[in-house]
Amino acid sequence: MSIADRVRVKDVKVLSDDWYLLKKTVFEYRRNDGEWQLQSRETYDRGNGATILLYDSVRRTVVLVKQFRYPAFVSGYDDMLIETPAGLLDNASPEERIRAETEEETGFRVRDVRRVFEAFMSPGAVTERIYFFVGRYEPGDRISEGGGHEGEGEDIEVLEVGIDEALAMVADGRICDAKTIMLLQYAALHLLRGA
Repeated sequence: MSIADRVRVKDVKVLSDDWYLLKKTVFEYRRNDGEWQLQSRETYDRGNGATILLYDSVRRTVVLVKQFRYPAFVSGYDDMLIETPAGLLDNASPEERIRAETEEETGFRVRDVRRVFEAFMSPGAVTERIYFFVGRYEPGDRISEGGGHEGEGEDIEVLEVGIDEALAMVADGRICDAKTIMLLQYAALHLLRGA
């Protein structure tokens, strides 16, 4: 039996259609014991996204970005977030989007891009699926200062740090963005193992 056989949608209301789409859905769900249970959930649809970790295996460095995130701020986080470059797909393929976003945010042109996995980051309320990539870079691949798109409110600082320092930043809380932690752990396990 597929999950579609276990869900009967009764009502969908749009609560907000401003920046993204917020809906409230009432549905019946068939539980494991076969009983149907009435439930309601709000879902926030912001589209799917992509993120990338640029790494230099010779120097054992990674490129990250640092920027203001209002939702983190109102949740009590009083600092800029350190993250991997990322962006919404906006009707492009994940690979096309991450190449453009990387250049815009970091100033690096990426040569080889490899998808490593995809994940739902907050499946209890947000529909977004993120496509995770890694890509090699060298210092000569930088073609601009980066910094993001001012018209989109971006004011991004580009950071180049060693993988050991980046992992220490995760451990001490300076890096607390989930997608970034996931890609740094991937790099530590598969790309930039300690000497």
